[in-house]
Amino acid sequence: MNFESVNNELAALGCKQSHIDAFWRNWYLGRPLTQAKFTFPKAAAEAAATLGTRLAQVLMPDSDDYLGENGARAVLRASDGQLIESVLLPRDGVCISTQVGCAVGCRFCMTGRSGLVRQLSDIEIAAQVVYAKSRQQISKVVFMGMGEPSHNRRNVLSALDHITRYAGIGYKELVISTVGDRRLFEELSHREIKPALAISLHSAFDEKRRMLLPNAADLTVKEILDFGKEYARLSKYPIQYQWTLIRDLNDGTDEIDQLASLWDGQFAVLNMIPVNKIDDSPYDRPDPDRIEALKAVCRSFHILLKFRDSAAQDVDGGCGQLRARAMREKQKAVRDGTAVIQIKDLK
Repeated sequence: MNFESVNNELAALGCKQSHIDAFWRNWYLGRPLTQAKFTFPKAAAEAAATLGTRLAQVLMPDSDDYLGENGARAVLRASDGQLIESVLLPRDGVCISTQVGCAVGCRFCMTGRSGLVRQLSDIEIAAQVVYAKSRQQISKVVFMGMGEPSHNRRNVLSALDHITRYAGIGYKELVISTVGDRRLFEELSHREIKPALAISLHSAFDEKRRMLLPNAADLTVKEILDFGKEYARLSKYPIQYQWTLIRDLNDGTDEIDQLASLWDGQFAVLNMIPVNKIDDSPYDRPDPDRIEALKAVCRSFHILLKFRDSAAQDVDGGCGQLRARAMREKQKAVRDGTAVIQIKDLK
């Protein structure tokens, strides 16, 4: 199921564009799908209940939300049993996933350990926003969850346009996060209305960055920064450069010295966040004195730095961690004979 197939189905039931528009606005608002000031075609009104059931089954909560002091994480189950994560953020935001798993293989990321399982459809991507809106007010959507958006760009951009058109969220409040990809960069540059963009750097040194992101596109840090500078000029909105801090690996002031040599003319902010600790991973969070040194060096080079922590870290909720936990619990339940579950749920 995707947006095009549902639109075609509605059109075949006699719906005009005005009916289709009302249908999707109601979906995001959690209203009856055919609620409107005008009358829906009889066939569409009769089919609405079945359509509503199908849409509700696109993504369903797999468990209660994992609530933390600064956010809540949800594990959602797709119709084929696959699990994904979404994060309800403070200040009316939601972080959504674009894939089940991820092919980039970032060394410090739990999602990367599972590899790519499959792409999410545009309707599965947007359904995470529908779920979030049922839990809290949503005014910002960040595509920073499981998966690499550039590897699923057709569905990502379709979902982005749909959210903007029907959920009442502006393009600048939609943030696509990517490790960098020429095809995505080119497509975004030529779009009339451009979303905000976050680009994962993690190091200013090409060789180290390739080690941390082994399957990312073959782009140098300079090429990425050059694109970021141009996209900020076109969009008139600052680029967010993402940097996961790892003790004794990319938390040295030499990184900022190197970054500063390439930073000239950037309309951007550097977002640094300590790594999410993963079991059996050698990567850990930097010491506080290292963090303070990085802040001081960024100030000296006039690099705007925002330092933050992951939402819902008090529930061990880094990307992929809750999905991995849920899968382990399901597998244990099957082994113990305490649950009946389809084999597809364990893929």
